This record gives sequence, C-alpha cells and structure tokens, in this order.
Amino acid sequence: MHTLITNGIRISVECFYQPAHSEPHRQRYLHVYNIRIENRNDFPVKLLTRRWLITESNGSSKLVEGEGVIGRQPIIGSGEFHAYSSYSILSTEIGKMSGTYVMTREDTNEQMEVTIPPFVLVIPAKLN
Repeated sequence: MHTLITNGIRISVECFYQPAHSEPHRQRYLHVYNIRIENRNDFPVKLLTRRWLITESNGSSKLVEGEGVIGRQPIIGSGEFHAYSSYSILSTEIGKMSGTYVMTREDTNEQMEVTIPPFVLVIPAKLN
C-alpha cells in the first residue's frame, strides 16, 4: 500500500494486476487500484477534480483529467473517508501512475491540491 498525507488529507492506494481481464498477446494489461481518501482536518472537504499521469515502461504517457471520481464529487467530513476502485489498462507489462486531487474546504471555499502517492503497475511475473 502507498500512503501520503497532504493538507490534512491522507491518500492510500493499493493496486492489483487482473490476469483474467488482461490479454498479454494483445498487449493489454489491466490493473485495478483501490483508493481511500481520509480527511484528517477539523473541517469537511469536497473533491472537485482529479488529474492522473499514467506512464508506461516504453516511455509513453497519458494525462487523464476530470471532475470528481467515478462520477461523484464526494464531500468528506472531518474524520471521515471516501473509498473507490478504478482501473487502468496498459500496453506494457510495467507502468506507473501519479496524480493530484483538487479539493475545496466546505467552510471557507478555499481550494487545495492533494497529492496522490505515486504507485507502480506491474505484472507479478516481472517482480521475479
């Protein structure tokens, strides 16, 4: 698990290769990642946008930006968390993801950027 705290928001990431949904002969490697966003502040926050940089081992990269996560812009109260799962399909056996969320304080409407910890997407056979 990869974890990072920025501006009182703790982001934890776990990722898993999905061989049943991958097609190595077509260079399609599907990875699921689970994200947990914990608000350690004494005020609620709203997740407005996400920005991901997905980099593959062949040097290609893709930027993914959008509103919220999984079609939602959750409000996370003080001491509460929001969790979701998503996936990424790579054309190489190894890649990495990094990114940020833009959130707003619900009490002051002040925006803040929260860093998502970088993590590696790798098929298990490449770990040996």
